[in-house]
Amino acid sequence: MTRIVPTSDPNRPDPLPRTVYRAPGGRDVIDCHPREVSQLLTEGGPLWVDIDSTVRSQHALLEKVFHFHPLAVEDTLNPSSRVKLEEYDGFLFIIIRGVSLASGTDDPYDLETKDLYCFLGPHYLVTVHAGPMESIDRISEVIRRTPDLLNRGVERVLHAILDDTIDAYFPILEQIDAFIDGLEERVFVEFDDTALRDLFQVKRLVLSLRRYLAPSREVMNVLTNRPSTLLTPEVQIYFRDIYDHVLRINDALDTYRELLSSTMDSYLTQVSNRLGTTTKALSVVATMSLPFVVVSGMWGMNFSHIPLSAWPHGFWLLLVVQLGLGGLLLFYLRWRRWL
Repeated sequence: MTRIVPTSDPNRPDPLPRTVYRAPGGRDVIDCHPREVSQLLTEGGPLWVDIDSTVRSQHALLEKVFHFHPLAVEDTLNPSSRVKLEEYDGFLFIIIRGVSLASGTDDPYDLETKDLYCFLGPHYLVTVHAGPMESIDRISEVIRRTPDLLNRGVERVLHAILDDTIDAYFPILEQIDAFIDGLEERVFVEFDDTALRDLFQVKRLVLSLRRYLAPSREVMNVLTNRPSTLLTPEVQIYFRDIYDHVLRINDALDTYRELLSSTMDSYLTQVSNRLGTTTKALSVVATMSLPFVVVSGMWGMNFSHIPLSAWPHGFWLLLVVQLGLGGLLLFYLRWRRWL
């Protein structure tokens, strides 16, 4: 994937970063100008700033206002950054990957992924992503309706965002579960030829989900168990819930992978059995026709004197002989259990 390049349109002003701030005195600030973010940081209230990395003026806040480490800022422009958690001087840097089913493709099981970058400081939370992100939109709407979540601290906002991002796996699991429920009838009852193609697609989807989820397990484990001055033990209990969700999803994906593999083996076995049945039927036909081919070939040769050629019942005699030979040959093969 190509590196994200922040841009700015000179013909119109850049969109403002999504900002939610709660002053110690109860004053609320929503969607302020980037120049005001520095002042809000000095006031000390809980602050959440959501930045679109494709907008130059918003992305510049990371370095000019928050003064984050250049390596962390560079990671926010790499759409294929590794899911991880790193601790810098004064803040935690978390990369998590959100997943959803792509709606703009013909493949109903095509995944769309997007990285979410989170900077957690003493009283601020900065989230960075390229373009709109559903989990951020949902949590932002919750905070705007009920600001109690922000009053509990930016750590709880981070928990809500990560929890919503991980919970996006569950609708995909429900779709996989519905596919597996109908797969048995398609494979064993209808013997649908397209079932194998769909099975491969869903198995690829399951493997992709496992690959994306595996690093998140380690991140949530660190947030739950590693002591940190930015996360109190009371707050880490909430991240334990996300860790449990990750384990549930991982167990479900392992189960689905085994079910799909066993179903694929059963499908291929059924194909082999059907091929064996067809081959067996063709063998019976070939066995029955062998005496007809041999006898008809011998008595069809172009000679002047052929036995029984002048006898009026010779045709019927040879027909009985051919049927008798075919029956004897078939009885012999069945007796030897070759058919």
